Amino acid sequence: MAEEIIEAIERYGLSKRNRKRTLFSRIGVVGCGKEGSVIATRAALKGLEVVFLEPTDERIANAYARIEHQLDKKIQNWGLTENEKKAILGRIQGTIKYEDFSGCDFVIEAIRYDDQTGERRVRNRKEVFRQLEEVLSPRAIIASNVSTVVVTELASEMVHQDRCIGLHFLSNIPDSYIIEIVRGLNTSDDTYNKVCQFAKAINHEYVEVMESAGLVSLRLFLIQLNEACSILMEGISTVEDIDRVLTVGFGHRQGVFRTADQLGIEKIVKMLENLYEEYGHVKYKPSPILLRLSRAKHFGISKGKGFYNYDESGNIIK
Repeated sequence: MAEEIIEAIERYGLSKRNRKRTLFSRIGVVGCGKEGSVIATRAALKGLEVVFLEPTDERIANAYARIEHQLDKKIQNWGLTENEKKAILGRIQGTIKYEDFSGCDFVIEAIRYDDQTGERRVRNRKEVFRQLEEVLSPRAIIASNVSTVVVTELASEMVHQDRCIGLHFLSNIPDSYIIEIVRGLNTSDDTYNKVCQFAKAINHEYVEVMESAGLVSLRLFLIQLNEACSILMEGISTVEDIDRVLTVGFGHRQGVFRTADQLGIEKIVKMLENLYEEYGHVKYKPSPILLRLSRAKHFGISKGKGFYNYDESGNIIK
């Protein structure tokens, strides 16, 4: 009787034993609020595994709900199927422990603004960086979704400052697939080049921006918003018509006031105050209209009232 031939089949199957690990096969997101959930969803849509951190199980559940809402909108627009949605959700894991980031190649800090002040405090974000450095390998990249905060300041107490970098996703603008990539003073070329690869991996365009408060996007937008508020205060035109000039006349996807309501008036006021403190120019002083809306807690879509009024689904009430 012929001798039975036995051959290992691992190399023919789906075993992970010798599978080569790809760059950014697993990324982390600290804070899965409005901005963090957009980052997590866009990464998972492109096949990356994502682990996000929230302080409580309740907030983890809320984050999953936000992510599902984004995916359901794609299903409604025929951009996704139910089975694809299940597969994407299967790539996303919520946690309350920093230790679960240990296998990540890349972690992005996107913690919430303070509910009362509209501020993401620098000391809180520095603490996030410190805790990440304790659990990540020295080669892993640590980023912050920055807008008015300078990344060099966030990385100033780190051991490996060369692997710290700033990103800015325009997450409040629908279908805006561009990232501003911000080098810190000590960010290495290797870190920058890898983050450019990450942007390409999730089908985003990117621009390199010199380290500065407000970057390109916010400085342009906030000055335009302040000017639009001045036009409104002078009685030259209405909210709707000012936005119509921008959308029809200049090809914007949506007007400046609609964008402000999505971003959040309370955050905008804080951003303008930060820029005014940084640059000292009157063009960055928040318009009285913005201050009035903020004091009345008419923050925009999140509160159902801002420059426009909104229903529970976030649609403008005519």
